[in-house]
Amino acid sequence: MKKLITLLPSLIILTFAGPKQSFSQNISTEEIYESLEWKFAGPYRGGRSTAISGVNSKPYTFYMGTTGGGVWKTTDAGNTWKNISDGQIKVGSIGSVSVAESDEIVVYVGTGSADPRGNISTGNGIYKSVDSGETWDL
Repeated sequence: MKKLITLLPSLIILTFAGPKQSFSQNISTEEIYESLEWKFAGPYRGGRSTAISGVNSKPYTFYMGTTGGGVWKTTDAGNTWKNISDGQIKVGSIGSVSVAESDEIVVYVGTGSADPRGNISTGNGIYKSVDSGETWDL
């Protein structure tokens, strides 16, 4: 069964901050949470994200569709992102992304948004890539 992964809209993650402490020490839960801080992991443009799909055989590869910035791809679990739709997919609003289970280089993208607002574009159909998002056809 295909893995379903949910990411926060702007891919914000928690990281430990402050002095490092040994796990063998008695540390209260409150102390642990006090040492957390938010870290923005990107991408630095794109807007809300309501669509994401992973690649079963590549645990660090994900495709993300955003409501205003197109389709993004990471191959390092979100440390870096590359926009793979600019200039090819004619609208910026992406409502669904799916990697074919039968052939993981085939990616489908549905345009438009499931949660439309006045500042996003409508969709214009479904796009397909047969080369892991390098090129797209309507």
